[in-house]
Amino acid sequence: MGRKKRKREVDEQLLDALFAIEREWKQIRTIVDKSIEPTGDGFYQQNLAQAKYLFLLREARRRKISAIRYHQ
Repeated sequence: MGRKKRKREVDEQLLDALFAIEREWKQIRTIVDKSIEPTGDGFYQQNLAQAKYLFLLREARRRKISAIRYHQ
């Protein structure tokens, strides 16, 4: 029983990180899109946040995690 509880906690942390990085990525993307002359650093931050988001998304899919199941 302890293992399932730990897995659930790790899955919830993964989902929390996934949602947080998604918000960060969208916020950075909005700033870069609205900028008149976006800097290279802005594009770098956007691509980094996108890469993190996609990595976490793949991990969630690999673990077969459903956000609906955990956030009720």
